[in-house]
Amino acid sequence: MHDGTGVAPAADARIPILDHGFLYGDSVYDVVRTANRRLFMAREHLDRLRRSGALIYLELPWSDAEIEARIAALHERLGPVEAYFRIIATRGPGPISLLPDGCDEPGLYIVGRSLITYDARLYEQGCAVQVVDRLRNASEALDPQAKTGNYLNNMLGLIEARRAEADDALFFNAQGNLTEATTSNAWIVEANGRIVTPPIADGLLPGITRDWIFALDEAVAEEPIDRGRLDRAAEVFLTGTVKGVMPVTRIDGVPVGDGSPGPVARRLAAAYDETLAAN
Repeated sequence: MHDGTGVAPAADARIPILDHGFLYGDSVYDVVRTANRRLFMAREHLDRLRRSGALIYLELPWSDAEIEARIAALHERLGPVEAYFRIIATRGPGPISLLPDGCDEPGLYIVGRSLITYDARLYEQGCAVQVVDRLRNASEALDPQAKTGNYLNNMLGLIEARRAEADDALFFNAQGNLTEATTSNAWIVEANGRIVTPPIADGLLPGITRDWIFALDEAVAEEPIDRGRLDRAAEVFLTGTVKGVMPVTRIDGVPVGDGSPGPVARRLAAAYDETLAAN
């Protein structure tokens, strides 16, 4: 962990107990990974970190260069490995009050570790997801466009999916439309080959990998996806910075398409790997 004063093992790191990030989940974060031991799409992630801060009225006082320098110091301590960095900005210590007016300056904490990897089976055979009854937070409540420390909604959904023997959960909104998985954006491929993902207005975090797919000049549509449309999909897949492109081959125990990863997901996964390799 890097807290601006130095690098320390996670077991020895300390956060003030009166930090509003600890007391109330009053924080934002983002995750940056490396590829070829260099930061991958760091500026895009830092831009989103600042947008998240703005959505909860938290201005981040650190420049991108300062944050990247702290990451570099932590990466040097980790050694020559592919790494994962979780950048957390908190409101800072203050009185036990919901109003943050009395808080000291914001806190910056960076957690680094070797890159998290997923079981190869999830890419070769596809993952199983469960549509949970728990709804995604409404944009009018805690806007999912802000990547905050408030992750109970996602965590509880994942617990419920795992109890149903699935790898991940899919959330719908109150209008009956698909939003996203617990830490990933969701996509469908229709029988005619159209790639469709839910619009941000339906309540989801705009993913960096999501933007990358749009930038591929793919014929991608942003449209509401109700349960019937999801069930009729020829392919379903998830995307995320660390996850990459992961095919979904079972929903609520029912096979998607022929029950194996489809050609669109395989093609996009290969393109993502090529992008990482070229970093």
